[in-house]
Amino acid sequence: MHPVVARVTARIAARSAPGRASYLDRLAQAHREGPARRDMACSNLAHGFAGITGGDKDLLRAVRRPNVAIVSSYNDMLSAHQPMHEYPAWIKDAARSAGGVAQFAGGVPAMCDGITQGRAGMELSLFSRDVIAMSTGIALSHEMFDAAVLLGVCDKIVPGLLIGALAFGHLPAILVPAGPMSSGLPNSEKARVRQLYAEGKATREDLLEAEAASYHSPGTCTFYGTANSNQLVVEVMGLHLPGASFVPPGTRLRQALTEEAARRAVEISRGDDYTPVGHVVDEKSVVNGLVALLATGGSTNHTMHLVAVASAAGIELSWDDFSELSSVVPLLARVYPNGSADINHFQAAGGVQFLVHTLLEAGLLHEDVRTVAGPGLERYTREPVLVEGALQWRPGAGRSLDTDVLRPASDPFAADGGLRMLSGNLGRAVIKVSAVKPEHRVVEAPARVFTSQEAFGAAFKAGELERDVVIVVRQQGPQANGMPELHKLIPALGVLQDRGFKVALVTDGRMSGASGKIPAAIQVTPEAAVGGPLARVRDGDVLRLDAETGTLEAFVDPAELAGRELVDFPPDAQAWTGTGRELFAALRRAVGPADRGASVFGPIAASHFEGQFNQEVSR
Repeated sequence: MHPVVARVTARIAARSAPGRASYLDRLAQAHREGPARRDMACSNLAHGFAGITGGDKDLLRAVRRPNVAIVSSYNDMLSAHQPMHEYPAWIKDAARSAGGVAQFAGGVPAMCDGITQGRAGMELSLFSRDVIAMSTGIALSHEMFDAAVLLGVCDKIVPGLLIGALAFGHLPAILVPAGPMSSGLPNSEKARVRQLYAEGKATREDLLEAEAASYHSPGTCTFYGTANSNQLVVEVMGLHLPGASFVPPGTRLRQALTEEAARRAVEISRGDDYTPVGHVVDEKSVVNGLVALLATGGSTNHTMHLVAVASAAGIELSWDDFSELSSVVPLLARVYPNGSADINHFQAAGGVQFLVHTLLEAGLLHEDVRTVAGPGLERYTREPVLVEGALQWRPGAGRSLDTDVLRPASDPFAADGGLRMLSGNLGRAVIKVSAVKPEHRVVEAPARVFTSQEAFGAAFKAGELERDVVIVVRQQGPQANGMPELHKLIPALGVLQDRGFKVALVTDGRMSGASGKIPAAIQVTPEAAVGGPLARVRDGDVLRLDAETGTLEAFVDPAELAGRELVDFPPDAQAWTGTGRELFAALRRAVGPADRGASVFGPIAASHFEGQFNQEVSR
C-alpha cells in the first residue's frame, strides 16, 4: 500500500472506532434475530404476502426462501431512470430462479438537477438525498426481507439509497444502475453554444437545439457529473457487480447484469456467502471510493455525499482526508468537463476495469475488501460479456486503449487529484481544479457580493463586471436555502475569463460534477446563514483564492472583519416558500454543515442545529 493511503485509512479507523463498533454491534444483533417475518403475528405476515399470487406466496408463507426487497427510483420523466421500468419483472424472475422471492418494497423520489437548475425546485435537491434515505428506510421497515436490490443512478439518489440501506446494514444490498445514454452532441460544443447564448450571440432556438442534441435518449447524461461519479465510486466500493456502471440501457448485457444482481442478492443473503452491506462499506471501501473519485476528477458533491454515507456506517470521514489523499492520488482521466471525452469514451478506453487495475498496481487501492461479488477488489478488473447468451467475466484491458482519455498511474495527466481543499479567514471550501488551467488557479481581486444568481446575471448584462473580480454569492448554503447548484453563473464567468479578466467564484453553494474552467471555491463553511465570515464580506474587499497553496483569504484587518455587522443574517425565511420549499423548513433548520455531509441525520447535525439555535436566540 502507498504509505499515505495506509496512514489515512488507519487514521479514519482510529477516529471512527467507537461509532463503528457500536454500528457493527447493532448489525450483529439484527442478524442474530434473523428475518423478522419468521416471528411475526399471523395477521402481520398475512398482510406481507396478501398481494402476491402463485408460488411466491406459498414460499413467503412458509418462510423458507430468501425475500429480496426492490427499492426503485424509477420514473419515466427522467432519462437516467426511465430504463428501470422493466427491472422489477426481471429481478423477480431471476430471484425465483435462484431459489428466492423478490417484492417491490417501495419507490423513492428522483429529481433532476438538470431540470431544476436555476429554478426554485433546485433548493429541494440536496435535501432530497435524505428524503430518499428515509423513504428507503420506510420500504425496508416492514422487516419482510433478507436482502435488497437498490435501483438508482443520479445525483442524490444513489447516496440516499445507500444511506437508507446502511440503516438496515445487516441486510445484503446491491446497487443497480441503468447505464449512460449514447453519445450525442459533444459536450465541448454544448458548452460553446451556452457561452455564445450568454453573450447574446446565439438564439434560444440555437441553445435548445444544442441541449436537445446532448440530452437525447434514455440513460444517464454522458458528461462526468455526479450521476456518473456515483456509478464509478460505488463500483470501486464493491457495491455494483463488476463492470455494471457504464453498460448502456436497452442492451442484452444490461438486462443480464440486472438479473445477475438479483440472483447474487439471493446468494449473499445466507450461508457462507452472507455479505451484509454494513460490512461491505467499511473504512477501506470508503477510502477506495474516495481514491477513485480523486483519480478521475469526479463530482465535488461527493465531498458531502461520501462523508454522509460513511457516517451512516459509523465511520467519520473528514475533508482533511480528502485533501491528504488528493496530494498523492494522480489524475488519470480526462472526461468532460475535465476534457473533451464523454463517459462512453472513458468506458471504451478501459473504463473502471483499467482504472482499478492501475490503481491497485500503484498501491493506491485496498484489495483486501468485501464486495457484493465476493472477496477482493481484483474482481473489479474483469469486464462482463455475453458468451452464447450467458453472462461471464473476462480480464479487462491491461492497458489504456486511449491515453488522451485514460492513463496508467505511472503516466498521469497530473501528479495529484482533481479536488483540493481551501482554508483561511473566510472558512473552509472545496475547489475542483482538474478542468482549471494552471494560469487561472490563483486569483486576487476585489469582491462583488450577491445573494442570488439572478442578481449576478443582471450585473453581468449591465456590464458592471468587466474587470478582475472575485464573485461572492452567499446565502446559498444548506441552512440558507438548501444549497442549490449555481450553474447559471458559469457561462457568464467563462465569458469574463475569456475576455482576459482574472475571475473567481466564492460561494457557500454547490457546483457539482459539472464544475468547469472557472476557479470556484464552493461549499464555504461555516455558511453565511449561520454567521460565517462570508456574511461579513463587502463589495471591494480584496479576496485571494489560491488553489496552489490551498488558501482562501480576505485582505481585511481581522478586528475590522470580526466587528462588521453580519449582512443578510439570518436569511429571509419568507423567500423560502413556493414550489414545495416550505415543506422542507424542518430539514433546513436541522441540517449539519457541508464538511460534515450536509445531513439532517445523527449527532453531528443535531449539535450543529442546537448551536445555531442558541446563537439566534442570543441575538
